[in-house]
Amino acid sequence: QVQLVESGGGLVQPGGSLRLSCAASGSISSITSMSYFRRAPGKQRDLVALITSGGGTNYADSVKGRFTISRDNAKNTVYLQMNSLKPEDTAVYYCRAATYKVYWWGQGTQVTVSS
Repeated sequence: QVQLVESGGGLVQPGGSLRLSCAASGSISSITSMSYFRRAPGKQRDLVALITSGGGTNYADSVKGRFTISRDNAKNTVYLQMNSLKPEDTAVYYCRAATYKVYWWGQGTQVTVSS
């Protein structure tokens, strides 16, 4: 099993920044990639950013150039640095760990971008 604990959400003004953290514990060695998804009100949950065990990254077109996903292997933690935030970035953000057999999800953290 993998446990994920998320932190870092909150309220920020348009143009501001936030950093989300996702700390993993448990069967860390089984993780092949870590991702952030988000679900805006009334919409489906969409991929925001992904980082593989080899360090490769992928981003949704809507966040390219503004968001950066990174990891600290020593802390078993993945970060999502979000800059130039827009009101349309408002959503619940979820961390996900992928293994060969199953996905593990964090509890979600609310990000609200509003003036």
